[in-house]
Amino acid sequence: MRLEKMTYVNSTRVARNGLIDRLMAARTTFLGALAQRRLYATTVRELAALSDRELADLGISRLSISDVAREAAYGK
Repeated sequence: MRLEKMTYVNSTRVARNGLIDRLMAARTTFLGALAQRRLYATTVRELAALSDRELADLGISRLSISDVAREAAYGK
């Protein structure tokens, strides 16, 4: 009985991000951060425009407007 040797090829492809991929990822990250910043600024502006009575109805003190806006834009 004759035994045959079998050869197996196992190749692993390493995914490397090219320059364009890295630039697109940086762009996506930047645009996401920009959108969060805009949401924060809009929330602060809109809450600051409310009267003390309206803020009290919402359960928000004027001193906590930035905290509420930060949570709305960036989460906890």
